[in-house]
Amino acid sequence: MTAPQTESRIASAEDLAAFNQSFGKASSSEVIAGVARAFPGRIAVVSSFGTQSAVLLDLVARVDRTLPIIFLDTGWIFPETLAYRDALIDRLGLTNVSSVTPDMDELETEDPDGRLWATDGGRCCYLRKVAPLARALEGLDAWITGRKRFQTDSRAALPLFEIAEQRLKINPLAGWSKYDLDTYFGSRNLPRHPLEAEGFASIGCMPCTARTLEGKDDHSGRWQESDKTECGIHLPVPSIAAE
Repeated sequence: MTAPQTESRIASAEDLAAFNQSFGKASSSEVIAGVARAFPGRIAVVSSFGTQSAVLLDLVARVDRTLPIIFLDTGWIFPETLAYRDALIDRLGLTNVSSVTPDMDELETEDPDGRLWATDGGRCCYLRKVAPLARALEGLDAWITGRKRFQTDSRAALPLFEIAEQRLKINPLAGWSKYDLDTYFGSRNLPRHPLEAEGFASIGCMPCTARTLEGKDDHSGRWQESDKTECGIHLPVPSIAAE
């Protein structure tokens, strides 16, 4: 499988079509390997180290353990998630995981008492996730996510490749089902996030994460007291910054 050659950021529909043509029927591992070759030194994986993250991280480790992985440490991360992150890094032999944190001056100005999540969830997510990720992605031409179509209605049409902020965004697990994930966990004997056994199917920041509602999608435990369905890192930055 030959990856399209790039020298600068993906910026056109033609470039996007080239990747779809090259990898439209490729396995997730082939997609990861292909984009890693296409963007040497200019690509990263973004992972929450959540309940399903081990699958993507294991696939990445089997391709290249040195591939950069970005973890957004918002200051509100569950201790169990931090421990799980460290355990997966050790288990998978990942050698290039960086924790990205919010700008402390911005937090001191806009969220001095740590209660912004209760009054303006969109702005809180922007300060703690969207803006830090934007800074971490500077100088990169592509990034890999762990999103899947089955997770929420808004992701039902999630493509394998998309363009966001003039970068290629790759979703190698887009077509995976919950059964596919569970099967992979078992076949690779991957450890589960400790909070999953307590009813948390999707885990984000502590103030905005609850147990998954019975009969609802995996993200139903997120932002239960609001109409939010995404933290914002997968939405156009201007629409979040304006909140």
